[in-house]
Amino acid sequence: MFLTEASEQIQMIQRMLRAYCDEHIDPKIDAMEDGDLLPYELMRHMAKTFGLEEMMSTSSSSERPEGGSSRGTGGLFGPGSDPMMGHVIMMELSRVSPGLALSFGASIGLTGGTIMSRGTREQRARWGTPLFTLRKIGAWGLTEPGAGSDAFGSMRTRARQDGDHWILSGQKTFITNAPHADICVVYAKLGDDAGPTGAFVVEAGTPGLTLGPPMKKMGMRDSPTGEIFLDEVRVPKENLLGGEPDASSRDQAKSSLKAERSAMPAMAAGIVSKCLELCVQYVDEREQFGRPIGDFQAVQIRLAKIYMIWETIISWLYRLSRAEREGNLTQAMASSAKLYCGQASVDASLEAIQILGGFGYMREGRVEKLMRDAKLLQIGGGTDDIQSLRIARILRRK
Repeated sequence: MFLTEASEQIQMIQRMLRAYCDEHIDPKIDAMEDGDLLPYELMRHMAKTFGLEEMMSTSSSSERPEGGSSRGTGGLFGPGSDPMMGHVIMMELSRVSPGLALSFGASIGLTGGTIMSRGTREQRARWGTPLFTLRKIGAWGLTEPGAGSDAFGSMRTRARQDGDHWILSGQKTFITNAPHADICVVYAKLGDDAGPTGAFVVEAGTPGLTLGPPMKKMGMRDSPTGEIFLDEVRVPKENLLGGEPDASSRDQAKSSLKAERSAMPAMAAGIVSKCLELCVQYVDEREQFGRPIGDFQAVQIRLAKIYMIWETIISWLYRLSRAEREGNLTQAMASSAKLYCGQASVDASLEAIQILGGFGYMREGRVEKLMRDAKLLQIGGGTDDIQSLRIARILRRK
């Protein structure tokens, strides 16, 4: 399925990306799922093939307010870019490898985006540009063991000032790219529980920093996930994003979460697109009782449901893109989009498994992977329950 209402340029890029992903990424899915191949060289090859390195380098060098982001930044590639471009990239990557898309988005969008929106000019040049150009891989460390949805209230990672340095101690978990990260953005309470939250850049190899091995997961196996351990990690004061302690890091982290939530519908779109594609092909090829199973109403109803989900998710993508471009993306909108699209992608993939039957349950049918991957969209970036509560609080203005 393609975006027929997008600009001609976006449609052309989508078709080129799809052909590229089918040829270069899809054949390597099993190797990534088994842990025999990491996604990062594939990400770099794709970026180089499509000139994304130059595009992201230009974006990362754009002038931005010192220590803050501008209104309507244009999505993944910064000021002046079409947010739909980022959505299309995430969608097409997710169509074949949601895990690779997750690693791509976490490195550039979360880690790189945080540095570019929060950092000083020097911090953006030193750490942001290498992330945006994929020379370095980033990990965004917020979640902690025992914290769950209460990421800030239960945060135990601490940073204390010692002259011209900060000393960090704590642990982060379920962090995308952590096992192989070059640059980590780590959130910590400055001082005691009542202190503000700061975001620090910690580079791999810093004494006291340990990056845990890849975790074994239900889905998104083609995206390494791990823990970050900080044992009296000493970093210069220049590693505190923004340069000086203030009370805005927590709000900035919430803004990053909002951006993450608005990106997940694109991942859902890719998952549902592939499910629909596989099902349409299968129902015309598979025969029972001397007829293609697509002739049976029960199958047609399931097929129509997947298509309905696809159309609704795409409508969300257009709306999110417009809101991002105009600087009008709200927390309620981002949470609503994530809540619906996450649930819908799981529903669509389960319908696809049912349509394909025993073949759908097998690894080679591919839809079982898409279902496992889709489930993370209901958990990562804030669970469905948290999104519902957030929306209700906003509606009640509490």
